[in-house]
Amino acid sequence: MTRLKIKNVAIIVAHPDDETLWAGGTILNNPFWKCFIACLSRVNDIDRAPRFFKALKVLKSEGIMGDLDDSPDQRPLTEEEVEQSILQLLPLKHYDLIITHNPTGEYTKHLRHEEISRAVIKLWKAGKILSNELWTFAYEDGNKQYYPKPIEKATIYRTLAKHIWLQKYSIITETYGFKKGGWEEETTPKAEAFWQFLNQSEAIKWLNQT
Repeated sequence: MTRLKIKNVAIIVAHPDDETLWAGGTILNNPFWKCFIACLSRVNDIDRAPRFFKALKVLKSEGIMGDLDDSPDQRPLTEEEVEQSILQLLPLKHYDLIITHNPTGEYTKHLRHEEISRAVIKLWKAGKILSNELWTFAYEDGNKQYYPKPIEKATIYRTLAKHIWLQKYSIITETYGFKKGGWEEETTPKAEAFWQFLNQSEAIKWLNQT
């Protein structure tokens, strides 16, 4: 029998539920991954924070939360603020893979998704976080024309098996408690997509083009 290689994977997201919406099926499909999920906001949210840690148990992952500003007014944060938040939360080690937001976000429009993506790419380029490769979520909503959907031409595009999607859907609707007909429940993708970068120069070039 072929032994599956254990991968150390870091997933860096803005909000509790981002890890599940955009990569939950991928995590569930790879039980040999050792995932550490860093959620940069809502640590003091008495509803969402406990649900995040319950979701981690279902995903068989470890994780941590931060308190990066996530107020409704979406004031821009400095690059230093976001980078420091990532460095404070993410264990200092070498990862086989880091997964995070896309520089254009997954839908129109969430500034924190974009800021975190830029910060992760720049930290990787600067050698302040170490990884063999980087994936960014690959979704779009046609400028609010429809719910976010995976980009079929992305480097990685995988339709989820029904049982995997149902587990993912359960985390969104039961663990996180999002109501049927709500944005999160309606969005929950049945396929997942990622842009893959095997070196820092590729990622920086992509960043500068977005």
